[in-house]
Amino acid sequence: MAGLGLAGTLLAAAGAVCLTSGCSTLGYYAQAVGGHLEIVNRAQPVADLVADPTVPERTRERLLLSQQMRDFAVRELKLPDNRSYRRYAALGRSSVVWNVVAAPELSLQLKTWCFPVVGCVGYRGYYDEAAARALATELKAAGWEVDVYGVPAYSTLGKTEWLGGDPLLDTFVFWPELELARLIFHELAHQVVYANDDTEFNESFATAVERIGGRLWLASRPPGSGQPQAQERVAATEARRADFRRLSFATRDALKAIYTGPGSDADKRVAKAAAMAELRGRYAALKTEAATRGGPWAGFAGYDPWFERANNASIAVLAAYNDLVPAFEALWQREGRDFDRFYAAVQGLADLPKAERRARLAAIAPPPN
Repeated sequence: MAGLGLAGTLLAAAGAVCLTSGCSTLGYYAQAVGGHLEIVNRAQPVADLVADPTVPERTRERLLLSQQMRDFAVRELKLPDNRSYRRYAALGRSSVVWNVVAAPELSLQLKTWCFPVVGCVGYRGYYDEAAARALATELKAAGWEVDVYGVPAYSTLGKTEWLGGDPLLDTFVFWPELELARLIFHELAHQVVYANDDTEFNESFATAVERIGGRLWLASRPPGSGQPQAQERVAATEARRADFRRLSFATRDALKAIYTGPGSDADKRVAKAAAMAELRGRYAALKTEAATRGGPWAGFAGYDPWFERANNASIAVLAAYNDLVPAFEALWQREGRDFDRFYAAVQGLADLPKAERRARLAAIAPPPN
């Protein structure tokens, strides 16, 4: 799950830490700044790497493809034409950062952390997985339900162009073609519009851009060019995502009804356990049917870890990336599929108070069931 990262943005705020957040947070800021600077120092211009005969051919091909995507993002999606994703860094690990999210035992309201520049967000990111899991342990001991997940990329909101911008990373550059394109479009979208203290708005907007952009990218690809994404694999991926959203959102709605409904906390715990058991049972049934009849889930286990650890925190964070997407896609259509007009309209929403922003989006397209 790609998304907004705090680390690079905190570079602009480091000097204000003791004034705004207290000197006790300096350790967190230090790891954020240090982690991002390490990546920046490793990054090299793509043009230099492509010309280097010692670079493996597979890496060269992916870097060249990424630059086609980057040019497409500027030309067709009207995303920023800057230094981001024109450099590459090999980190040699699965994720660039690890995010910690937390929610109460009987609520889907994510815990938030507040920072200078970016405002309040529903996660806390670490460049060191052990540090993220240490925080998770503390939160669990305090009664929170917690999830820790790796993030392949993040955006610094265009605030670190003076350092070379956000780089391509080996945590995602070898992904299937469509997934790579969508990630680049998503992260660049964060540089276009950002609303303080509204993770759901920011992530749903970027997700809408990645989905629209991904469809346009596929449509633009001539047969036989580079490593084209097989239509069968695209269809299977989208089918699995649709099933995943259907299952997880149905459980989210069930949990919301339980937590806000009548009954004692003990009754709610029993109902919650039943809802979670039903979620895992429906997922197991989906895979069992696929094993006998075939289909997009046959032999696919990529979602297994999520369903194994699913809790209030992991379910709640999904809303940030999905709930407002239909409204943003409808807004793009309303603006004549013109990206400049679309981004101006989204910025207008970002400038509104949060409640009015939500009301305007709800009027464009109702939230998904």
